[in-house]
Amino acid sequence: MKDLERFIAGFRSFQNDYFGPEGSQFEPLKQGQSPKTMIIGCSDSRVDPAILTNCAPGDIFTVRNVANLVPPYEEDGGRHGVSAALEFAVCHLEVEHIIVLGHSQCGGINALMAGSCGCKGDSFISSWMSIAAPAREKVLAELPDKDVKLQQRAAEQAAILLSLENLHSFPWIDQRVKAGSLSLHGWYFDLNAGELSEYRQGSGLFQKIN
Repeated sequence: MKDLERFIAGFRSFQNDYFGPEGSQFEPLKQGQSPKTMIIGCSDSRVDPAILTNCAPGDIFTVRNVANLVPPYEEDGGRHGVSAALEFAVCHLEVEHIIVLGHSQCGGINALMAGSCGCKGDSFISSWMSIAAPAREKVLAELPDKDVKLQQRAAEQAAILLSLENLHSFPWIDQRVKAGSLSLHGWYFDLNAGELSEYRQGSGLFQKIN
């Protein structure tokens, strides 16, 4: 109950800040949203994209899932939550940037590398994390004898690159990237150092953002 009480108190603070007597900061958003950036982040409670980027309501369109993964484009008519969000952000909101935001100490990637995803029996997590299987295979092939922590960090970053690659499999994303109206970015947040890195295609490395 204490957590719920804290959340309610937090809402009251939010309400006062955005709908307070001095005028509503939320007023422009009542008619709709027009964010220019979409962030695909992890569900991890320590890595909230809006908090990390110090954004206000309306600034970013956010999708969060285990290990911040983007599945490849499929036309099977299934229930594709990430794909639907991408379609809405790109085709309707016309965002100009998509950021895949990964992070260190990712539980999903840790489970993937350890081969211990999900609960016993059929696992939603195992099925979901199979999207990142190529990242795991790449790291184990290139760094077979390295420390487990180093392998995990490499896998976390490789999964970001895999998601960026999968974004290109969506025709309406790839078309806009080639036309120059949409940019894709890979970011990696180091929880220990409190540092943010961006993937630079020229060097093929994640480099710290100063």
